[in-house]
Amino acid sequence: MGDPAGIGPEIIAAAWARRDAETLAPFFVVGGAGVVAAAAQSLGTSLPVERITNPSQAAQVFGRALPVLGLEDEPYRPGEPTENGARLALHSLERATQLALEGEAGALVTAPIAKSELAKVGFDHPGQTEFFASACSLDQQDAVMMLAGPSLRAVPLTVHCALAEVPGRLSVDLICHRARIVAQALQRDFGLERPRLAVCGLNPHAGEDGRFGDEEQRIIGPAIEALREKGYDVSGPHPGDALFTPRARATFDVALAMYHDQALIPLKALDFDEGVNMTLGLPIVRTSPDHGTAFDIAGKAIADPGAMIAALRMAGEMAQRRARHD
Repeated sequence: MGDPAGIGPEIIAAAWARRDAETLAPFFVVGGAGVVAAAAQSLGTSLPVERITNPSQAAQVFGRALPVLGLEDEPYRPGEPTENGARLALHSLERATQLALEGEAGALVTAPIAKSELAKVGFDHPGQTEFFASACSLDQQDAVMMLAGPSLRAVPLTVHCALAEVPGRLSVDLICHRARIVAQALQRDFGLERPRLAVCGLNPHAGEDGRFGDEEQRIIGPAIEALREKGYDVSGPHPGDALFTPRARATFDVALAMYHDQALIPLKALDFDEGVNMTLGLPIVRTSPDHGTAFDIAGKAIADPGAMIAALRMAGEMAQRRARHD
């Protein structure tokens, strides 16, 4: 569901309305039947909603109505986040994750949340990536964020931390560990037999032989060599300002960036309306539109559902590939 005061409910409704045109796999929403129906009305459409009591009913209902599991609901107040709305968002997140872990759903797609609002009702994780690691009983290092769009896949090796902390968090072990998770996920969930990984430098010009910092020489370069020795197709360290040009993007399948904005700025610049955030390394498939709650435009019928549609489509495709691979 995401935060019911954000654009999540309306882009869910818009995605269901375009289910046939976009050839989306059947999906259902956890909680918030009234919220989604009211959000659809704000778009000027009437959305048929049908409550289900078991996920197995979703496929039968999907053609005629949006299936919603559970009775939890809230009044629809777009742009006005509340603690009760945050509780609905947290319940939806936890319940949907449990259903995916139990195999009741083939994949999990999360609408945008407001972490500051969730923190008021007991959510103590920096972000959803860390939440999923905990929910799946994994070490934090085992859950890897990847952003994907038609033009680019990018992974931030450090995520929710201050920029000043990044150099201290980087290590050969961290880069190697997360690169292996990424490579395995690209094989399992994307069908790439030998994925090509391009690794960014941390400093301008990738350090320029130590003139602008030595992390490339001390950490990033040795990690790349260690990965190559294990048989991975890895290049770098590449200057971050040159790696995302059209010519450079044709040479790799995923870019491994050293920090959050180094990965997300090019992805959002290239594929904002079709960008998908996903968590690799989990026992479940999880995707999300790569944008926030957008409280300022919620309920105004101007939110673009493209990223939600892309997240739903990618979740279905990843689940199918994973099933074939396994």
